[in-house]
Amino acid sequence: MSYSHLLLALSVVFVWGTNFVVIRWGLDGLPPFLFATLRFTFSALPWLLFIKRPRVPWPKLVAFGVLLGVGQFALLFLAMRGDISPGLASLVIQVQVFFTIGLSLLTLGERVRGYQLVGLLLAAAGLAVIASHLDATLTLKGLALVLAAAFFWSCANMVVKTVGRVDMLGFMVWTSLFAVPPLFALSWWLEGPTVLAASVMHASASVWACVLWQALGNTLFGYGMWNWLLSRHPAATVTPVALLVPVFGMAASALSLGESLPVWKLSAGALVLCGLAVIVLWPRLRPMLAGKTF
Repeated sequence: MSYSHLLLALSVVFVWGTNFVVIRWGLDGLPPFLFATLRFTFSALPWLLFIKRPRVPWPKLVAFGVLLGVGQFALLFLAMRGDISPGLASLVIQVQVFFTIGLSLLTLGERVRGYQLVGLLLAAAGLAVIASHLDATLTLKGLALVLAAAFFWSCANMVVKTVGRVDMLGFMVWTSLFAVPPLFALSWWLEGPTVLAASVMHASASVWACVLWQALGNTLFGYGMWNWLLSRHPAATVTPVALLVPVFGMAASALSLGESLPVWKLSAGALVLCGLAVIVLWPRLRPMLAGKTF
């Protein structure tokens, strides 16, 4: 990978990691389901008027949109309203990697590998450390919601596995359209039309900037550029960079919101990241190590 492409990959990961702080800022002015509704509305409009629909069956477009919009982001936003800090959320959500592996085993007949089991055990140890330190910045409800969000993200990943190589920017734009109706229905039902109208009318410029950043920066730029890189480089070259997402997330939360980073939190992060690293990097490192003599 060239230096320019590496910088592009790092910029995407930076956007994804710091986005958890942006979510926290947005939730100060908008209730979670309305925030998610607006995020996906601006991810779809007006872009679907100019971007051709990918050759993907409608049921798969609908399934991905609902799983990602309602399953992942609605639950993530709900948790981050006050039950989990942005830094920890950026770390715990990465458990989707292990859920994706588990679903692949159940639905695609894939076999678990030894290195995957090692990675899973390391990440589970990290989650156990997190669960043992519940306080005002992390509740059991928040941890459960983010784990559920990670599960639905992995379900969305399984849908992606079945669509083949398609224009991912167009895929994200068109699937975002189908996230909007159920999210709006949840907002209307649970948050109420009065709160919904008042939140939109009184939202500050900074809150609207958070909404646009979610739609344009996180979704269209992030997913668009990431998949552009994947189309030009082996996945084993690009995907390890994503391990920096929780690093950027925890650092941004500490710097911008004053989130503390005690030893237990750093230890939990190290365990989860080591588990992810084993799963992502071992298939690439093993052939290299096998060719060496010691």
